[in-house]
Amino acid sequence: MEQFRQVGEVMGSLNAIMVLKEDIRINQRQCCLLLDIFNLALSTVAEGIKLFLKSEEKNTKWKALEQPLRELHKVIKEGELYVRQCLDNKDWWGKAITLHQNKDCVEFHIHNLLCYFPAVIEAIETAGEISGLDPDEMQRRRVALAKKYDREWNDPKLFQLKFGKEYLIPREICNRFESAWKEDRWLLIEELKEKRSLGSVVLTKNEQRLVDMLLKKLNGPEPGNGQLFPTSTLLGGKDYQVRRRLGGGGQYKEIIWLGDNFAVRHFYGEIDESLNSEIAKLLSLSHPNIVQYLCGFSDDEKKEFFLVMELLSKDLSLYMRETFGSKRRSSFSLPIVVDLMLQIARGMEFLHSQRIYHGELNPSNIFLKPRTSTEGYFHVKVSGFGLSSVKSYASRHSLPPPPPPPPNQHVPDPCIWFAPEVLAEQEEGSTSTSKYSEKADVYSFGMLFFELLTGKVPFEDGHLQGDKMTRNIKAGERPLFPSGYPKYIVNLTKKCWHPTPSQRPSFSSICRILRYIKKSLVMNPEHAQSEFQSPLADYYDIEAGFLRKFVLERSYDETSVTQIPFQLFSYRILEKEKAILNNKDKHLELGSDAASMYKDESASVDGIMLANETRSMCSDMKSVSFDMRSVFTEIPGKKVSQFDTRSVHSEAPMKKISSSEFMSLSSGVPDEKMSNPASRWIKTTASLKNLPSPDSKLAGSRTTERTISGFETKSCSSDTRDKKNTISDTKSACSKNSESQVKAATKATNVKVEKCAGEFSS
Repeated sequence: MEQFRQVGEVMGSLNAIMVLKEDIRINQRQCCLLLDIFNLALSTVAEGIKLFLKSEEKNTKWKALEQPLRELHKVIKEGELYVRQCLDNKDWWGKAITLHQNKDCVEFHIHNLLCYFPAVIEAIETAGEISGLDPDEMQRRRVALAKKYDREWNDPKLFQLKFGKEYLIPREICNRFESAWKEDRWLLIEELKEKRSLGSVVLTKNEQRLVDMLLKKLNGPEPGNGQLFPTSTLLGGKDYQVRRRLGGGGQYKEIIWLGDNFAVRHFYGEIDESLNSEIAKLLSLSHPNIVQYLCGFSDDEKKEFFLVMELLSKDLSLYMRETFGSKRRSSFSLPIVVDLMLQIARGMEFLHSQRIYHGELNPSNIFLKPRTSTEGYFHVKVSGFGLSSVKSYASRHSLPPPPPPPPNQHVPDPCIWFAPEVLAEQEEGSTSTSKYSEKADVYSFGMLFFELLTGKVPFEDGHLQGDKMTRNIKAGERPLFPSGYPKYIVNLTKKCWHPTPSQRPSFSSICRILRYIKKSLVMNPEHAQSEFQSPLADYYDIEAGFLRKFVLERSYDETSVTQIPFQLFSYRILEKEKAILNNKDKHLELGSDAASMYKDESASVDGIMLANETRSMCSDMKSVSFDMRSVFTEIPGKKVSQFDTRSVHSEAPMKKISSSEFMSLSSGVPDEKMSNPASRWIKTTASLKNLPSPDSKLAGSRTTERTISGFETKSCSSDTRDKKNTISDTKSACSKNSESQVKAATKATNVKVEKCAGEFSS
């Protein structure tokens, strides 16, 4: 209850702030969208609690809700801080540069909300199944909630119609995801036009240049269309100053401009169509998990370029050295690792959707920014991509190399991040075209994953060093995971660094898997412990089933976040189906063992139930109008023989036969309830499958084809006279417990059964 109160408290604060929403001059519509979807989340949780839970159970049966509500509180708190930032009109020009093409509301805050909220819904359902005092009501509730995850709802359109509002993606909200930021762009353009109309009365000369620059960017055919402006617009400002160099071979500097701190990428290059195209591409990109290029300036005479970027001062490699020491014998907790890797994967997914391949994905190109409202967590941004022509130009003109590391600092060999196919090309001396490919980036991502999980630089243990490292990596050597790491994490990492590029997953698949793992860790905090090895089903296998069912487009846009709740829901259905299949496999094994024991016991009882002699058993069964030739197991492509006791026993999920019952069924002790072992066994099997027993009045009637619990049974298609003689003969044989009478009955019916078997075989 305390966690829900905290959520309500931060929502009250946000609603109070948004009373002044008309004063928000940048990204006003996105802030309104954020408020509406947060309010929908709060009302949905309140309805669920009111419907399922009781106040007197808040200290017992509400436990499943505590962690999901904590995460929901963090997401809403971060959204509130973003709204406060937009409401603060101090240093307006700096904010206009930073946020003019920013979509953080949809791509970061709403994405985080839609990732966590299914965990809240499932937690309410879990608590609802055990809450209450009326057992009948609780059972009805369980049935209703179980039907929610039926396979029939595993369709995006049906999910939207049935559960869209429950999962915060009703049509009216989805339609605003794209329109909100377009409206914000239009409002900013109108304000800039108003400022320009005032002219020199209000604006300085440099501010007039900024107005012209932003209007050209925002009014282009696409937002952020990559236009370069004169360097005087940047350098001519009175408040422009360089604070320090940031490394990167002298290209990067920290500057103060327009009252805010930025980074500048300062380089020289041949001004041609190729370079202009690359710069335009970079300036058009906008995603919360990549470093944002904000605006560009050039000097044609000096062949000089300045690209203004957001400032991020600490990369992952530096942070881990400072936090965990040079030996790095500890690392982040599992939930933080999953969150970091999901953000990296999202940034790479976006870049790949724009046909931009990194080529040098490693810890020095991953930047971290602590998140104010979430202790221990970070906002992650991928850097170092793009401008390949600048890199080649720098190498041709011998720019000074980056400064050497301190003497006590070990610098990892860069080859450990490169895929084996990249190393092979580099060794041959050819142009490394595979370096800039999707699958090469996925390999590097796997190495990053290993380092974050273990706190170790790959191959640092010394078993692969020097000249042998490249050769052994190409031969298939990979870092060794210490024991105790969750198998589903280890499996995903190994898939990423698979020797065959085509076997590595895409970043879209990786994002889906990590989202579900993240949700599962919220639902089950104990699973974050190292001793927890594996869930009911491997998440990579679930993703493979998801891809088989849905043909996914490779397009990427702002509205792609609306698919997140359905994808998590679909994973949930597939996980439940996988768990059911795993349970059935266990039942199959148990049933097989029991059937094997039964065959051993029955081999010595009157020679009647010889399981290996299937034709003899088929004749006995057909004499009582049971034809099991068409029985199929639920495993596709596997057909059960004419009478396979293993399949019959293993396909009885509703009621299992104990070993003692098998012993009693197969024993030869005379009993009035068990005059013949075969008759008793047939009656028991029939009762398990709701089939008529041999001595029932319907045993001799002609039955149509029917399916019961996965079994397809047919009655023997002989004529009425044959059936009557067969049943009477078999009943006579089964009424006495002597070997001679059984043999006589078998001989009397042999001709008729062979005739029946011939009809089926034909």
